[in-house]
Amino acid sequence: MAKKRFTQRFSWLAPLRKRQRVFFFYMGMRWDGANYSGVLQEKSLPYRGFASKCPMYNTDTGFPMVYQENKVHNLKLAAAKLDGLLIRPGETFSFWKAVRFADRGTPYKEGLAVVDGKLTTVQGGGLCQITNLLFWVFLHTPLTVVERHGHQAKDFPEPSSDALAGVDAAVVEGWKDLKVKNETDTVYQIRLSFDERHIIGEIYTDKKPEFVWQVENGKILYRREQDAVWEEAEVLQRRLSCQNGEATAYRMLYKNRCRIGYALPEGMPVVERAGRPG
Repeated sequence: MAKKRFTQRFSWLAPLRKRQRVFFFYMGMRWDGANYSGVLQEKSLPYRGFASKCPMYNTDTGFPMVYQENKVHNLKLAAAKLDGLLIRPGETFSFWKAVRFADRGTPYKEGLAVVDGKLTTVQGGGLCQITNLLFWVFLHTPLTVVERHGHQAKDFPEPSSDALAGVDAAVVEGWKDLKVKNETDTVYQIRLSFDERHIIGEIYTDKKPEFVWQVENGKILYRREQDAVWEEAEVLQRRLSCQNGEATAYRMLYKNRCRIGYALPEGMPVVERAGRPG
């Protein structure tokens, strides 16, 4: 049996511990020497780059749909702090730095989140849907990923979108952030919007791009280890010239691994292997 953390044994201390972590989390960003983006511009920059959208509502969570409605409420609060945000040369984008105090006027509602390895409801739950989308958009730019955390588990299937297996970004205020740095001479701008069913993410620039980036999966493997099934997915990136379409760079970005908490489609091959996940 896994050893319980101190705050799991003494749950009344958890809120104090969280406030402490959040305080030092933001103090760390104040003193880490990074120049964090914080300027919102209402007008879009002239050149539209990559765009993607994903469904906001998921009917396969096993929880009442009110938590999906609550999640959409939370997404829109956070998006108001992100839509139009400029990431200028030399600046670093931090999700939490950008959306801090998004709920100051209107509080977040209870949404789904994983706490201590279990899917439950918490205030502000569901914000990872924005960071998942932003990370997918960022992978189609030359922005440098400074911090990204994959989800350790998928407890329910995601609605269909153009994002690949292994492309996600878990965020927990005080613990996990999504950060990218602009090491180019181009200004990038985040745009987020909503239609009736989707959240839409776009990236704009102030200069006409010389390259486009394609992101694809390499090998995807499902592996059973004792009583759990794990997804292992390679994520690859290809850079293409806008002038002639030729590939000028190709690399594997990372290999993602997470536990699958739902039944895979019938006929999906699963490799059997004894032992615990590494």
